[in-house]
Amino acid sequence: MTGKINPPFALNQLLTILSKVYGASALLRRDCYALGFLKSKKLPCTVISIGNLTTGGTGKTPMTIYVAKQVQRMGYRVAVISRGYKGAAEKSGGIVSDENMILMNPNTAGDEPFLLAASLKGIPVLVGSNRYQSGMNAIKRFQTEVVILDDAFQHLALFRDMNLLLLDSTLPFGNGHILPRGTLREPASALNFSDALIMTRSPQPFRCPVEPWAMTRPFFCAIHEPFISARFSAGDKLALPLLQPHEPITEDALMIGKRYYAFSGIAQNDDFLKTITKIGADVCGFQGFSDHHCYSAKDIQAIQNAAVNASATALATTEKDLARLHGRFQFDMECLVIGIRICLDNTLAFDRFIQNRLSLTP
Repeated sequence: MTGKINPPFALNQLLTILSKVYGASALLRRDCYALGFLKSKKLPCTVISIGNLTTGGTGKTPMTIYVAKQVQRMGYRVAVISRGYKGAAEKSGGIVSDENMILMNPNTAGDEPFLLAASLKGIPVLVGSNRYQSGMNAIKRFQTEVVILDDAFQHLALFRDMNLLLLDSTLPFGNGHILPRGTLREPASALNFSDALIMTRSPQPFRCPVEPWAMTRPFFCAIHEPFISARFSAGDKLALPLLQPHEPITEDALMIGKRYYAFSGIAQNDDFLKTITKIGADVCGFQGFSDHHCYSAKDIQAIQNAAVNASATALATTEKDLARLHGRFQFDMECLVIGIRICLDNTLAFDRFIQNRLSLTP
């Protein structure tokens, strides 16, 4: 799927056939919605979708946080809606946070919605597989004017006024194949249904690609800028800090002289290892788990044992992992938590684009 190894010929052929079937089904589904054979429900407010073409992390959650805050600053009443993947409320739906407080724990909300709620002040966060119902709930409860859908480019059952499509600049289309042979959720031609493209993890200085597909619509570049989200002393109960300002990464902040054992359970574990190494941390070991991994007491003990065996003096993990550890565990050594925020190459142009599109929406 990632292109790092070549599968045996027979397996490659089978996966290629399956990916063609999957891709044809995805195209047929889009065509059915475009031609009206399948109907999209429409909310009585403006809807902005943030999504991607591939599986895995392209920065949708930090981008959702960024867009929600910007739209709020423009004077609109905003709500964020997420599916709530692997959360207990995914099927039933519900309010993760209102404009004042968080109402669900990570197990009920899901790790990403809980992280969204902890990061957004005065912006309600709702979950549910039925996003139309969640949207109507937001409108009735909070008089929402703009709904932002997290990870919804393929969620065609709900009409959206604006599609923001994120592409990882290192591999915009994965290995070029559709699931299960590659990581594309649908053919690359689906980017024609977007209203703007945002290249995340862009090289610096920012450089826009010259490929024809990048010239078809508004285009922005962004980086993932790390920051220190939290730090815990040995024995502290792990808890996601709510609405705290970002702490910049400095030599003092990294606790120079510490040797870190890092762990994460995100879509791109390698990226976290590269990030924490790049910021100057002395990493003596690393363990990766599957995306959305639900940590157990056994996992925590195994992490601590591995850290001791690697002669580590501190642990390091991601903000998303902390959301899953929230209120459940503590470590026997210090732990540093790294978050990611989106930084765009031209914030004024992006904000102007959003503002103009919002003003054109009835």
